[in-house]
Amino acid sequence: MANVANAANVWLFKTEPSAYSFADLSAAKRATWDGVKNPVALKHLAHVQAGDTVLIYHTGDEKAVIGVARALGGAYPDPKAKDAKLLVVDLAPLRALANPVTLAAIKASPRFAGFDLVRLPRLSVMPVGREHAEEIERMARAR
Repeated sequence: MANVANAANVWLFKTEPSAYSFADLSAAKRATWDGVKNPVALKHLAHVQAGDTVLIYHTGDEKAVIGVARALGGAYPDPKAKDAKLLVVDLAPLRALANPVTLAAIKASPRFAGFDLVRLPRLSVMPVGREHAEEIERMARAR
């Protein structure tokens, strides 16, 4: 199975699991990721391309990277929104992580000192650098 760090681009998308979880995405086999309204998150979403890897992070009580998905195409205007600036991306699930990687574990590692998940906790879409993607993969296998 391909390592997330081998992908051209890796992103982290946050979701509240009571609203839409990685299990929901896995059951659906495909979903349109919508609801992003923050201007910085929308800027990141606009750069998602077909084939990019997306780490799915559960917010709320879980606060952990849970699974891996693939972007099926680039971002496009949300057909349900009146505001053309709002974008969506179609995703397909790839796999659940063997072990969720918690925010607490990420914050405890000095390797994530500059990571947007730690620095900008309210941001719902963010790029993930190769070194951070590799470390999340390692942490998911290590437990």
